[in-house]
Amino acid sequence: MKDGPAVFANWNARASVRPSFRMTGVFPKVLLVWTGLLLACAGALSAQQQPAQQSPPVKLNVLNVCTPSAEEQKEISSALSRVPKQPLFSEDFEVARGRSSLAEAPGFLQAGQSAQLSDEPSIAIWVRLRREFSMQALFSTVQYTFSNDGKNMIETLVLHVREPKDLEQLSIEDSASAVTSPASMLAASSPANRIKLERFGKSSVVLARCTGTEGGPAPDQSAYEPLFASASSILANYRMLLKARRTVPDELARVATVAAKPAAKSTAAKSRHNPGPQSVDKK
Repeated sequence: MKDGPAVFANWNARASVRPSFRMTGVFPKVLLVWTGLLLACAGALSAQQQPAQQSPPVKLNVLNVCTPSAEEQKEISSALSRVPKQPLFSEDFEVARGRSSLAEAPGFLQAGQSAQLSDEPSIAIWVRLRREFSMQALFSTVQYTFSNDGKNMIETLVLHVREPKDLEQLSIEDSASAVTSPASMLAASSPANRIKLERFGKSSVVLARCTGTEGGPAPDQSAYEPLFASASSILANYRMLLKARRTVPDELARVATVAAKPAAKSTAAKSRHNPGPQSVDKK
C-alpha cells in the first residue's frame, strides 16, 4: 500500500493531465466546424456573384441613317472613292437564282411603319451575280442581287474588302415598286437610296433616303446628294459590268417557269380526283 502523500501526488498528476487531453480534442473539432461554416458562406457568396459576372452588359448602338455626322460622311465618301471604275475580274464567277418564302413578318416591322403587311406568306424570287477581283484590288469580290417579292424590287451591290482592317464591306441599295417589270427597272437605272459601311470592331455607318414620319416634313438631306450621286454612279457602272440588264430578266423567267410547273401538276391532279358532274344519257 502506497503512502498517502505519494497517492495524493499521483492523483494530482492525473488530474492535471486529463484536462489537457480534453482541450486537445475539443479545439480541432471547433476549428473544423468554423472552417466548414466559412467555406459554406464563401460558396454561397460566389454562387450569388457568379450570375452577375456571367451576364455581360448590353450595349445599344443607335444609327442615325438620315443625318450622319461629318466624320461619318468622310468615311462614306472615302469608301465610295476606292471602288474601282474599271476593275480587272478573274475568270471565276457565280450566277445563282432561287425562290424564297417567309411565312411570318419580321418582328422589327411594327404597325405604323411604311410596310405592307398581310396574313399571306411573302414569296420572293431572286438572282445573284458574283465576280472576283484580281489580287491587286482592295476588294476581293463584288456581289449583285436582284429580288422581287411582288410588291417591291430591290437591287443590292456588295463589295467585300480583301484584308479588312477598318472597313469590312460596302453595300449600295436601291428599290422600286413592282408595278413595272424587272427589265424596265434595270433599264431606268434607279438611283441609290441606301449606303452602308460595315466596319471591323465598330458599329456600321448608314446613309439612307428618309421621308417624313407622322405627317411631319422630310429631313433636309441636300448635303448628302453628292454621296447618293456617287453611289448611284457605282451601282449603274457595275450593273453594266456584270451584265445585269440581260442576265437578271432571263434568270427570273427561269425561276418563274420552275415555280409554275408544280402548280400545274397540282391542278391536274385535283382535276383527276374531282372529275366534276358527268352527263348521263336517258333511254
